[in-house]
Amino acid sequence: MRWKLMRRRLSISAPRMIVRSHLPWPLRWALIALVFGFSAAIAMWAFEFGKDIAGLDRDAKAELATLRVEVAQLQAERERNLSIANTAESLLKTEKAAQDRLAQQLKTIEAENLALKGDLGFFQRLLPAGASEGVSIRSLQAELKAPGQLRFQLLILQAGKRLPEFNGSYDITLLGTLDGKPWSFTPPGGPKALQMKQYLRIEGMLDHPPQAVVKTVQVRVMDASGGVRATQTAKV
Repeated sequence: MRWKLMRRRLSISAPRMIVRSHLPWPLRWALIALVFGFSAAIAMWAFEFGKDIAGLDRDAKAELATLRVEVAQLQAERERNLSIANTAESLLKTEKAAQDRLAQQLKTIEAENLALKGDLGFFQRLLPAGASEGVSIRSLQAELKAPGQLRFQLLILQAGKRLPEFNGSYDITLLGTLDGKPWSFTPPGGPKALQMKQYLRIEGMLDHPPQAVVKTVQVRVMDASGGVRATQTAKV
């Protein structure tokens, strides 16, 4: 029986034998990955070597360097343009502010001119008909504010057209009684200087002895040589 079995195994009709490797699957996969990686590395090296032979990589690097230079130049030009634009905008704002100030000043000057013209017309109407040209005192007012204090207001006009500026002086004298006797008082410091073109308003406070009784106030206007050009007296 054993002989028959051995003949069958050694004969052509014997069953096929399969030789299997005992290498674990993880190691198989690692080996396959290593082979593919090595193949990819060889392919990459071949590709880079081909580019070096053809000169493609050198041209790409040169073109990239040129593009970087152009980008830097464009950025610098952009910065210059932004700086110029900011400077121009600042100058425009400054100019606009200056124009606004000049316009406001012009409006103020025009309003002042209108007011001066109105005052001049009013003062000219105060002049009596046929009044001669020259300097005159058109208004003098005085009132006691407290014992020993007198407040005065004075308006001086220069009538005529195209007159030069008047340079002169004025003085004020208080007249009344002190201790039952006639009394006069002129503030210390002498005549006060004045300059005017067509009219001048003057007002102020005068101190005098509290015991004095002020009855009248007299104002004189003198020219540069000391000549009296106008006189006015008002009651207190």
